[in-house]
Amino acid sequence: MWLIFRKDLHIELRSGEVSATTTFFALLVVILSSLAFYRGPSTRSLVAAGVIWLTVAFSAVLALGRTWQREREEGALEAILVAPIARSAIFTGKALGVLAFLVLVELVVVPLSALLFALDLRTYGPGLALIALFATPGVAAAGTLFGSMTVRTRARDLILAIVLFPLMAPTLLAAVAATRDLLGGASVAELGDYFKLLAVFDLAFITGGLTLFGTLIDG
Repeated sequence: MWLIFRKDLHIELRSGEVSATTTFFALLVVILSSLAFYRGPSTRSLVAAGVIWLTVAFSAVLALGRTWQREREEGALEAILVAPIARSAIFTGKALGVLAFLVLVELVVVPLSALLFALDLRTYGPGLALIALFATPGVAAAGTLFGSMTVRTRARDLILAIVLFPLMAPTLLAAVAATRDLLGGASVAELGDYFKLLAVFDLAFITGGLTLFGTLIDG
């Protein structure tokens, strides 16, 4: 698990292509959305919540596409599959790499959204961090699991988006609703039902990934 994660991290530290692409894309989406949809404090909770999580969702597809593309180059995927390591370890290492990319995107998106939508991070920051803590692992696990399905296909980016967005929808909807309520004045304690729902989705995707990844990647 750690070898796979360190491999992805080392490649990214040398090239910076995934982090640069996803970060610039996230910046563009947040800035354009704020100019197009923000109409003052009355729309802040609605627009900001959607912008944050839509940006994370699209950035996840970009990061996943490039991450799995690396494994196709020069037979890297075949080399990993014949190595004497468990399929669940490969899944966990890849998922941790995707999770790291998404956390990086969130560290850019949330402060920028706070600036453009006039959000006080001293007030909303802890709640947003807690929502991200519950929502991001599920997105990373689902993306890693179904990204493996498309690694050998030509239209992998299209197929990944078609398959992944419906699967991420429950997590994204719960995260958007929790963020909207938080920015609308709800306390973190009042968001308990959303956290429970996100935890269920996280558990389902992580368990599904650990169980099904070997079948999908060998198929």
